[in-house]
Amino acid sequence: MSRATYPYGCWPSPINADHVAAAGCKFSELCVDSTAADTLYWSESRPQEAGRCTIMRQRPGEIAQSLLDAPYSARSAVHEYGGGTFTVHNGTVWFVNSEDQSIYRRMPDGSLARLTRADDPACYADLQYDCHHDGLVAVAETPRVQAEPRASIVRIAADGAITVIAEGHDFYASPRLSPAADRLVWLAWNHPAMPWDRSELWQADIAADGSMGTPRCLRANAEESLFGPFFDAQGRLHVVCDGDDWWNIYRENDRGILQQLTREAAEFGLPQWVFGQKTCAFDARNRLFALSTADGLWRLGAVAVDTGAYTPIRIDATHMEQLVATASGVALVVADAATPRRIARLHELAADRAPQIEVVRAGAGLPQQAALSKPRSLAYPTADGDTAHALFYPPTHATVQAPAQELPPLLIKCHGGPTGATDTALDARIQYWTSRGYAVLDVNYRGSTGYGRAYRNKLIGAWGVVDVEDCVHGARQLAADGLIDARRVLISGSSAGGYTVLCVLTFTDCAAAGASYYGIGDLSGLLATTHKFESRYLDRLIGADEATLKARSPLQHVDQLSCPVLFLQGLKDKVVPPAQAEGMAQALRKRGLPVAYVTFAEERHGFRDGANIRHAIEAERTFYQCVLQLDSEEPGIELTIANLD
Repeated sequence: MSRATYPYGCWPSPINADHVAAAGCKFSELCVDSTAADTLYWSESRPQEAGRCTIMRQRPGEIAQSLLDAPYSARSAVHEYGGGTFTVHNGTVWFVNSEDQSIYRRMPDGSLARLTRADDPACYADLQYDCHHDGLVAVAETPRVQAEPRASIVRIAADGAITVIAEGHDFYASPRLSPAADRLVWLAWNHPAMPWDRSELWQADIAADGSMGTPRCLRANAEESLFGPFFDAQGRLHVVCDGDDWWNIYRENDRGILQQLTREAAEFGLPQWVFGQKTCAFDARNRLFALSTADGLWRLGAVAVDTGAYTPIRIDATHMEQLVATASGVALVVADAATPRRIARLHELAADRAPQIEVVRAGAGLPQQAALSKPRSLAYPTADGDTAHALFYPPTHATVQAPAQELPPLLIKCHGGPTGATDTALDARIQYWTSRGYAVLDVNYRGSTGYGRAYRNKLIGAWGVVDVEDCVHGARQLAADGLIDARRVLISGSSAGGYTVLCVLTFTDCAAAGASYYGIGDLSGLLATTHKFESRYLDRLIGADEATLKARSPLQHVDQLSCPVLFLQGLKDKVVPPAQAEGMAQALRKRGLPVAYVTFAEERHGFRDGANIRHAIEAERTFYQCVLQLDSEEPGIELTIANLD
């Protein structure tokens, strides 16, 4: 079949902004009811409902059902990123309501009642139900006048009475009860560390009457982070720890000392940006299953509890998250480069054969006629003789080709965090670009997770330097290989990725234009205005020296920036306040550079409303069409670009 010829960047695409918005539906916080372990629950965001989050329930053989009607929305504001918003027991669901941050109880008959007081100023996260003492355990964050919010672990009784279990650390996470509810463990850390830098494991014994013993520290080592404590059926404690460079599983021995169980060059843990992440689970037969990642790919495997040997289980997926045990196997969220995230039950688990897979819920897919670009893992040389990692997506189309000898424009994508990672799950935003004739380089720059602590630590003191170098060297490598047009390099990123975008545009001549989604332009200004969780993050990433902060702040060097920039910003963002984008946009306007500033009145950090997601990507496409002077048949949207001739 002959192909129509269109210039790169102008290909007619079957993937539109509606598909990108629909893909904004996210599945998280997968869990089971301990009294009905084959009943699954999860949190599901609804971009078509302005980003409202409902709690879903799916019983075996039944269609998934939403348990919350508008205006209720399950979302925690602790650390701003939230997570761990609900827990379930015997059909009763306790959840944090987004609007007032109160905890509500939903009874099996659907009736709702507030548990915490209406005048309680605290926010809650990581809810755990204690069936032995009829109450909740949770992380609390309580605002204070002219001081940072106070963090604590609390117990919330059935009548709403609150008792503090632990306080004094700057941060808490992951309270977990032993099966007999005779022990409570949790993680804690202090400024200036982030949880992936250094964290501690604590415990309090619980008496039969529910009274709590004095908290004591079980593990606290410098330059060692802990993740996801959990228990086996006999009450033996396990935790993920990066003491050997990789986040491996450790287990409590008979003397109560944690010893390394697995010894994989892989990560069984994740950076704790949100509460409630799960990578390990004991099934009904007390077999240990775990998710691990290496070189950007995730695996499910069985862990031998006697030797720690890790045996992968064959699954047709390259990205996995949110592992939980059910009465008949396990359940998790899976995806690959051609398939959107979906919740799957796995039955008949064994290392010597593929499991039986039952899809419970699937995310929005893309049109069948769309030819999907498949990612290619790259490990390429970067600055200082080092190596960086990325996923490369070539432009792909079923019926269109580019003119002979033409090379495609490149869009570099920078993930947030910066302690985070991109993954191989189908991303409608990436396919939106590749189906229009753009190449995409999704960079796991030094400092990203999934490559061990040593790779993660390469960002220490070097944010705004090594991430920038890795983006620039990635583009140069693709240009040298004849895969992209070096004159038409674009760059886009959100949050910390938005900062990398602005640094690349300011301090290098790599890109012709860029889009910063709620990115950082002024580091000193960020320190003065951001929220508690990240208020000391820069201490480790850059340092507290004012000269260094100024040297790496794009706003302080706008005279070096000479290309068009698009800013997209939520006006209720407390993580990266609007002043960051406004200051950069105003400075660039004064310099006479082409600049567009698009705001979203109700959005916080990260866009959740489907209408806003659609508008944002259409604005980005329109911006690139204008600045690259692409003669596309696809009309752009109305977009004000100052100083564009």
